[in-house]
Amino acid sequence: MINKILIIGCGLIGSSILRAVSKKSIAKKIFVFEKSSSNISKIKKIKVPLEITKDLKKIVPEVDMIIFCTPMSEYERIILKINKYIKGKTLITDVGSTKEKSLFLIKKKLKKNISWISSHPIAGAEMSGPEFGSSSLFLKKWCILIKEKNCNKKHLIILKKFWKKIGSRLAIMDSKKHDIIFSITSHLPHLIAYNLVKTATDFEKKKKFRLIKYSAGGLRDFSRIAASNEIMWRDVFFNNSENVTKAIDLFINNLKSFKKDIKFKNNKIILKKLIETKKVRKKIIKLKQDINKPDFGRN
Repeated sequence: MINKILIIGCGLIGSSILRAVSKKSIAKKIFVFEKSSSNISKIKKIKVPLEITKDLKKIVPEVDMIIFCTPMSEYERIILKINKYIKGKTLITDVGSTKEKSLFLIKKKLKKNISWISSHPIAGAEMSGPEFGSSSLFLKKWCILIKEKNCNKKHLIILKKFWKKIGSRLAIMDSKKHDIIFSITSHLPHLIAYNLVKTATDFEKKKKFRLIKYSAGGLRDFSRIAASNEIMWRDVFFNNSENVTKAIDLFINNLKSFKKDIKFKNNKIILKKLIETKKVRKKIIKLKQDINKPDFGRN
């Protein structure tokens, strides 16, 4: 058990951690620092023992673990606030979706000899806000831990136990590998979703067709992804811009290839592509990353 935990930022992910920590009795005391008055009102309705604080000067020296659950653009501001008060015993982690650039900032701005081991729970939803949090959000989901040089091994063990206790499966990698992988598996799909929905709305305005009304399953499912928090995803795209732009270039090249195959009716080539890409879905099911039910198990 951890003595005292401070969660900074308590939206969907932060409130889910709050619920899970309370349910699993991981900490004796949970503090929450949240700047949104609207979120604070919602957090107060969550039926778990916690203390909402505005006084970082008082709380930061007391806690054993701090979890950053804010947009990554907030990191520097908060680091500069806590630098004056943080003690060497404290473990800091975060839940950001990109790592290399944020860890560069952390090394530059965070007070020396403070342990920050970055986490990335691969869990979330298109909804944002503490009212949508769930103690089971991390259950059987991957959490990536970033192991850098001179990592505090004692704190790494604590962090591993923490994520396992709330139900996560663990993988460890460096920040560079992390950002390359997730530029393809997460960041590019979200960018495509935003662009597809924008394309549909632009088309609707230009043609004056009420096409959104007739959204088929494809556009509907992309619109769910495109409903994700805009501040969080702006930060993701900016922080991992080099890898994301490379992923966009690869996507554009493949899209041009599909365009050519359709234009010239390259039957064998396009069928081969479609069959090969179908295999990915089967692999995702086999790896238990989704369920094998029609319409993603919707009722």
